Order: sequence, then structure tokens, then C-alpha cells
Amino acid sequence: MLQYSSSIAGLILSISRNWQLIRQMTKREVIGRYRGSFLGLAWSFFNPILMLVVYTFVFSVIFKAKWGVGGEESKSQFAIVLFVGLIVHGVFAEVINRAPGLILGNVNFVKKVVFPIEVLPVVCLFAALFHTLISLLVLLIAFVIFNGFIHWTAIFLPVIFLPFVMLILGGAWILASIGVFIRDVGQTIAIITTVLLFLSPVFFPIDALPQKYHSLIMLNPLTFIIEQSRDVLIWGRMPDWIGLGIYSLVAIVLAWAGYAWFQKTRRGFSDVL
Repeated sequence: MLQYSSSIAGLILSISRNWQLIRQMTKREVIGRYRGSFLGLAWSFFNPILMLVVYTFVFSVIFKAKWGVGGEESKSQFAIVLFVGLIVHGVFAEVINRAPGLILGNVNFVKKVVFPIEVLPVVCLFAALFHTLISLLVLLIAFVIFNGFIHWTAIFLPVIFLPFVMLILGGAWILASIGVFIRDVGQTIAIITTVLLFLSPVFFPIDALPQKYHSLIMLNPLTFIIEQSRDVLIWGRMPDWIGLGIYSLVAIVLAWAGYAWFQKTRRGFSDVL
């Protein structure tokens, strides 16, 4: 019987050994999304621009919303702060929502013994990160236009996103496996990611909530990353290194557990597909 390594070393080896395959499949995934459209890949740039324009108009012109951080806020400050939260939730929701159907949508790969199906969630994640990078570029350009500068603390954003990416990947491996055996999980996860959107500080600051709810909302895996991303991008603050260390430890454990679960259960995929 073919053995599949579920160790951390096996995880690292699998990704490094199949790096070229991951890169090629990610490229195909990104380009394939816009194949046949008139603007093609340019849509990945125009979509976040359109979103930011709409948010700016709705919240700064119609609602005249303020984030309430004290001091004078620029006209479009609320929209930019909101956009950071939506970017973080966007990459999470795109990967997690797609994860339950990844194996079901690639049955032909499961039948090939030599194909490393464990890379499918990695490809899905990298494709989502490509669009996230485009959205972040639009965000930074907008921030410069409205404020005239970029905080130097923005260089810490990759450090903040790295554990978040590992956490997403671990969840994607688990859901990709469960989705093979329980077909309803896809619909359930779509509801959960929507609930997490409204239970994270995307549309409101944490301080707007009563103190008794702060610990509850911090259990949301999106909350800490959203707050830290805003700190380094919008407010020019240093990351919370202690909190980031704890989050990273949890993310590493989840990534390994998700990979191990996927490798242990993959033997049964062909029996139910």
C-alpha cells in the first residue's frame, strides 16, 4: 500500500518538490478565471478599484461615516479602513469556501496515483493571494492619493499575513478532505464565512462593542489579522509581537494537523468518488 507522509518534514518536502507544478497550476487558475472576457487579467485590477470607489462613495458621501479614532479623519478614511477588513476576509472566504469542492472538482487527479493531490489547496490559496496582492496594491495607491504618504510600518504586513496564510491552508486541507465524504459541508461553510464577516471588525471598530463581547470577537480568526493589518497599514503602529507569536504557533499547529488529516484520509477518496 502506498504510504503518504503526514509529518511537518513531509509537508515541506511535498511543497518544495512540487513547486513547479504549484506555480504552473496557480498561473492556469488565475488566467483561467478571466479566459474569454474582453479585459482578461486586467479585471483582477479593475475589480478592487471599483469596490473601493463604491465603498468610498457610500460611506463617505451617503453615510458620512467616521471610524471614530479621534482627530480629523480624511473624507475617505472609513472606506480605506473598511477595505482592509474586506481584503482579509476575502482571501479567507475564497479559499475556505472553495476547499470542500477541490477534490470533488478534480476527480481525474485522484485516480492518478502519482499526482500529489495535496497541492490542490495550495494552488487555490496562491491564486487567492494573487488577487489579494492586487487589492493591496489598489489600497496602497488609494492611501497615497488620499493621504500623501505610506506608513513605513507597512513592511510588516507580510509578517502578519504569513501565519494567517498557514491557518487558511490548514483549514483548506481539512475541508477538502471532509468535503469528499460529506457533500453538504460546502453549503455549511459558505454560511459560516458569511457569519464570520459580520462577527469580525470589518464594518466597525472593536471599541464600538461592549467590553463583555471583546473576548468573544477575538476568538474569530479574522479579528486579530484585521486589527494588525490596519495597525501597520492605516495607523502606522508596530505589530503586537506577542499576539503574533501566539497566533503563529496556533497557525503552525493547525497547518500541520490539516495536512496530516488530509494525508490520513486521502486513501479513502477513490472509494467514494
